Amino acid sequence: MIESTGQLLAISVSTRKGVRKTNVGQANIIADWGLEGDVHAGKWHRQVSILAIDSIATMRDLGADVGPGDFAENLTLGGIDIPHCSVGDRIRCGEVLLEVTQIGKECHHRCAIYRQVGDCVMPREGIFARVIEGGRLEVGMAVDYSRRLVESAA
Repeated sequence: MIESTGQLLAISVSTRKGVRKTNVGQANIIADWGLEGDVHAGKWHRQVSILAIDSIATMRDLGADVGPGDFAENLTLGGIDIPHCSVGDRIRCGEVLLEVTQIGKECHHRCAIYRQVGDCVMPREGIFARVIEGGRLEVGMAVDYSRRLVESAA
């Protein structure tokens, strides 16, 4: 059951770790891998990183000069309450189906954004997903969010 519908606002990739990602208008996303050409793609549970545009706006309000991709997120979404997603929830964008695998991340080294404004939203408001079904993504596509189905004990 679809909980909410939003929009894919940005797709971002990088070929090196530890840098801001570059916005691209479209990308291939590969099942059980991630975004084609992105350094974080691979056979692990954090194949795609996702952040809400509202989280980026929060950082702008604190004085950070940031935009989509600056938190090293692959997908920036609008209209989906990303900070309140749970592990197992699903996100569909066209042919692409993602399953949330991790909420937030530990930030071992304070990033440039944290040093600039004293905070960073990615460790607590970013999410990570694995790719269940791959396909082509384009900025502007609709995104459907569904909560995981919880089986009741019978």
